[in-house]
Amino acid sequence: MGELYNKMARDLALKNFAEATQKQYLRCSSHFVRYHMTSPAELGEAAIKQYLEHLLLKGAGPETLKLNVAALKFLYGVTLGRPKVVERIPWPKVPHKKPDILSGTEVETVLGAVRSLIPAVALSAAYGAGLRISEVCRLRVEDIDSKRGVIHVRQGKGKRDRFVMLSARLLELLRAYWVKVRPVGGWLFPGRKAGEHLHPSAVRKALDEAVRTLGLKKRVTPHVLRHSFATHLLEAGNDIRMIQAALGHASIKTTARYAQVSARHVARAKSPLDLLGTKAGAVLG
Repeated sequence: MGELYNKMARDLALKNFAEATQKQYLRCSSHFVRYHMTSPAELGEAAIKQYLEHLLLKGAGPETLKLNVAALKFLYGVTLGRPKVVERIPWPKVPHKKPDILSGTEVETVLGAVRSLIPAVALSAAYGAGLRISEVCRLRVEDIDSKRGVIHVRQGKGKRDRFVMLSARLLELLRAYWVKVRPVGGWLFPGRKAGEHLHPSAVRKALDEAVRTLGLKKRVTPHVLRHSFATHLLEAGNDIRMIQAALGHASIKTTARYAQVSARHVARAKSPLDLLGTKAGAVLG
């Protein structure tokens, strides 16, 4: 893409997109150009639909297709200044699947099975404070505010700062971790190279190994721990607004989808059939 690539990179940076999103959009757009071997400035709606159909034939799922649509809408709508080219490109419908939720016992078992100390404590922090794995890896020592009982999350998703809970148990774990590791360089969870923080891939690898060792049938990822955190807060009777703040969601709608009513809540509910003919059923008229 040459100069166009650089221009798109600048546009993405100016829009303050997350670094990972910038890389994905640039990669998708580059593949689009490579497929047609023609400058996007010379291509239109038909070429975009042809490429998306090509992805479908290759077996691309709805999430991959949606990512490519988003990238091309940005390329044409922002970088090329030709929004009409992509205005009729539909957004693929992505099915909303409910991820597996771990029980409290399962969370404790999984965290206890992680062998490497730094990833183990990082995962405990992820669950204990509901953090994204990228947020955990970028924590600095000074972000742990033991006096106020909070963790300062800097530049989370959407480039927003927030404060999240620092549980007494997590604080105790972090203090023991500090004595053993004495992290240097400012990062709470240092990486292998001097001056770098722990990489999310190292945490995912350690978690995968623990899950394999346990033989769990559920799919367990750092994001599942975050989802379990939200669900467990809900089950403990916490207000949805508090959960929204803890997760760092800008919209309550995101939290409502994320921390969906758990199976335990569903099981507690009484069917109106059970109330028919009873004193409690009088409210039904």
